[in-house]
Amino acid sequence: MDLDTITKHSALHAKPSGLILQYGTAGFRMKAEHLDHVMFRMGLLAVLRSKQTKSTIGVMVTASHNPEEDNGVKLVDPLGEMLAPSWEEHATCLANAEEQNMQRVLMNICEKAAVDLQQAAFIVIGRDTRSSSEKLAQSVIDGITVLGGQFHDYGLLTTPQLHYMVYCRNTNGQYGKATVEGYYQKLSKAFAELTKQAFCSGDEHRSLKVDCANGIGALKLREMQCYFSEGLSVQLFNVGTKGKLNHLCGADFVKSHQKPPQGMEMKSNERCCSFDGDADRIVYYYYDADGHFHLIDGDKIATLISSFLKELLLEIGENLNLGVVQTAYANGSSTRYLEEVMKVPVYCTKTGVKHLHHKAQEFDIGVYFEANGHGTVLFSKAAEMKIKQLAEELEDKKRKAAKMLANIIDLFNQVADRQVICTTDAERQAVTPPGLQEAINDLVKKYKLSRAFVRPSGTEDVVRVYAEADSQGSADSLAHEVSWAVYQLAGGVGEKPQPVSEDI
Repeated sequence: MDLDTITKHSALHAKPSGLILQYGTAGFRMKAEHLDHVMFRMGLLAVLRSKQTKSTIGVMVTASHNPEEDNGVKLVDPLGEMLAPSWEEHATCLANAEEQNMQRVLMNICEKAAVDLQQAAFIVIGRDTRSSSEKLAQSVIDGITVLGGQFHDYGLLTTPQLHYMVYCRNTNGQYGKATVEGYYQKLSKAFAELTKQAFCSGDEHRSLKVDCANGIGALKLREMQCYFSEGLSVQLFNVGTKGKLNHLCGADFVKSHQKPPQGMEMKSNERCCSFDGDADRIVYYYYDADGHFHLIDGDKIATLISSFLKELLLEIGENLNLGVVQTAYANGSSTRYLEEVMKVPVYCTKTGVKHLHHKAQEFDIGVYFEANGHGTVLFSKAAEMKIKQLAEELEDKKRKAAKMLANIIDLFNQVADRQVICTTDAERQAVTPPGLQEAINDLVKKYKLSRAFVRPSGTEDVVRVYAEADSQGSADSLAHEVSWAVYQLAGGVGEKPQPVSEDI
């Protein structure tokens, strides 16, 4: 790492004196004119994170639902998830370092995180449609290249698309093709199959009006329209040709004001929805026959989805653990309905997607949506494998229900996490994901005087595997088989586990 060269380039992206920022769930956000130094430094940080994880890292330039004059940046970790908390701290320290302290802060990060500076680094970049985004993305690229990192600039992307690209690249294409076309193909195929399976008489020609918040959603949904079946007609509004980004439109406006966005004509009983500026939030709404406005926000979306999932699980007769995660700000009626009527357990976490997401990963199927429309459905690797197996083995209605579940999996961006592995008994028994401990027990039985256990690393994005047996060869073989079980059941990314070389 050539610190003098970094210092010279950093001076071209000078930090305003005294400016203090905090990396949060949304990354960094503020007025665009103050972000140049932050972007350069996040390019540097992305390279260090990539070297440390030996994986592709994502950088998204966006301020989501904020006004058009704002911008921001957030990093995407190897499994398509948000940046690890320890690296949020590194991001904050690096962004706030005065120019004369840059070298020391970079070296401290490398030392604390045990970064191998000889390791190659690869970064993928996306940006929204704000006028400031292209220039700020170039500042990110400047930071990447000065540290010798390689990159691919996808240009204009929605935030979910960038998460998808990162996960695809780190699973060697197993999750999907790391292209915009691959994204459209995967989602549209799952959507077409699901709507065909869930067909209702008299509902052959579905129509949907979409408020695109004058943002990136308009460009990408327009590109995707040709991938939809003829059974869906999509009309786009607030596409960016007239109004300002997120101004009097978008998911946040509709949710906050409990009324339709400007720029969209609505009739009674028409299906309508709104994205936010980077298309990672969605809320639905309609007018009833009496002209009353009805909002289907994140709480109601979570309720509808989990109710549908519960029905399908009952149909296939499989006892998978379904849970809904909310915050204290969720609508109390939705909580009562889920618990008392649908008999779906509901759990409460602190506000913030990262808290909701982490809790949702404890279930076979975890559902979470904030009221603002930001959320998803997570399927554990074991649940995904079981559902896809049942889709092949079951018959008639049960098979149809299992196939619908399999298509739902592909409709939601799935992200993994080393913390999906939870342990007990002093870290000797894996509680989650389901099926992992049973698989380990079966493998241990194959070897004499053997035992094995796994745990998530407390410092790195890896899973630690411990194995003993009556010989070195048997121990190595057991370790490899347990590693393979973890890779399959816990959503492994990157290179598949390889047997220990006899030459070592």
